[in-house]
Amino acid sequence: MADHNNKTIVLYPSPGRSHLVPMIELGKLILTHHPSFSITMIVPTFPNTVAGDTSHYISAVSGIIFHRLPTVSDELDLKNYPSIDEVTRLRDRLAELNNPNLRQTLLTLFKTSTLKALVIDFFCKAALQVSSSLNIPTYFFFTSGATALAQILHYPNLKNISDNDCFRIDAESEMLLDHIPGLPPIRAKEMFPPDDSVLKNTIDTAIQMAKSCGIIINTFETLEQRASQALKDGKCVPNGETMPPVYCLGPVLAATVDNKNDYHMCLSWLDLQPKQRVVFLCFGSMVFFSSKQLKEMAIGLERSRVRFLWVVRVPPPEDEFRRNLAVADAEVSVEMFLPEGFLDRTRDRGLVVKSWAPQTDVLSHDSVGGFVTHCGWNSVLEALCAGVPMVAWPFIGDQMVNRSFLVEDIEVAVPVVESEDGLVFGAELEKRVIELMDTENGKGKVLRERTRALKEKAVGALREGGCSLAALAELATRFDKEWSTDDYEF
Repeated sequence: MADHNNKTIVLYPSPGRSHLVPMIELGKLILTHHPSFSITMIVPTFPNTVAGDTSHYISAVSGIIFHRLPTVSDELDLKNYPSIDEVTRLRDRLAELNNPNLRQTLLTLFKTSTLKALVIDFFCKAALQVSSSLNIPTYFFFTSGATALAQILHYPNLKNISDNDCFRIDAESEMLLDHIPGLPPIRAKEMFPPDDSVLKNTIDTAIQMAKSCGIIINTFETLEQRASQALKDGKCVPNGETMPPVYCLGPVLAATVDNKNDYHMCLSWLDLQPKQRVVFLCFGSMVFFSSKQLKEMAIGLERSRVRFLWVVRVPPPEDEFRRNLAVADAEVSVEMFLPEGFLDRTRDRGLVVKSWAPQTDVLSHDSVGGFVTHCGWNSVLEALCAGVPMVAWPFIGDQMVNRSFLVEDIEVAVPVVESEDGLVFGAELEKRVIELMDTENGKGKVLRERTRALKEKAVGALREGGCSLAALAELATRFDKEWSTDDYEF
């Protein structure tokens, strides 16, 4: 028999830190301000550790009940260096295969709880088949920003435009799209996913999102005013659909990164550096540079004479230079891919860290004054909340529109310019890093002032009376009025 006083919100993230951590923090935010709800999270897992282990992060969380789903199939196993498109397809397929496990878990929860809502990740739309059959009100949690959401919700309409003989959009062109509500001007080739199957699936997700009970976004209205207003005005929905309620509840971020219970050596190094003089280079867990690109980056950093903290991952096995190395994989080191003598020559002003660094702690450190980033939304929010301006170097997906937003809309970043073959030369990185770190005059000073102002707005959004807490109160009221398990027959 369900406990009618146990009003439960079920959260269902996609695997991996960048999706699971914001969902956990959303749950903590709900519990902090609306403790009458219980939070249960159903956690799917990748068949290997491709998205990074999250078990130690989960173990440190109190107040949320976690249910781990079993690994579903070996057919989903990926190599250690998957492409981002491969991971996208994996997430969608994993959600489909997990539906029987999800259904069984929800039926078990029905016996002891009043399920008020199911909140699902963008990549978990397959769960709608289960929640619909059980009549559970379902909301989407979009872990990127309002600008990226506006982009995705426009895909069905833009596909109709591109299919019209009178106006065809070439997804590979430099054509500037400057007429799309909620978006800054963006080139067509940055608007659409390069993989047709990913685009088709994203269009389907956009249509399903427009039919949901609501969309929760990890942003705050005073950050993305243009996109937030366009979404609320219903200017971004597929033709014939009505825009569901939109709740901007961010910034939803972990206060600190789990740092393996010790003070990471890079933080000790930062303690010795002057205030705001270090540029931090980090590109998330899914970006792997070629050996050629790593050498160019090293050249640019050395010539810039700027202090730096650089997180480097060795290139994937298919990299030509790595293939020609006469060493076993276990013996491959970062140094092999950097110019000879680079580490010695930059020892007094630079630190290279292999694979991982506690990004939130680094960005919050007083010594860090700039951030070279792939423009993943979590990274963007962490930088803004720390008041750190950026060099924008995106690769795929929402990172492209995030770059346009950062550079064109709120002007807190400078972009890198790639060559025709996609390489960023050392001279280009040198130029952008110097531009960013010039705090005395010029653009660097202006970028820093704008970023600091947005930091204050981020703090204000989650204060009493702030825009995000007001949106959370609206959402909690909506949850409270939602359907009860009394209506369900087992």
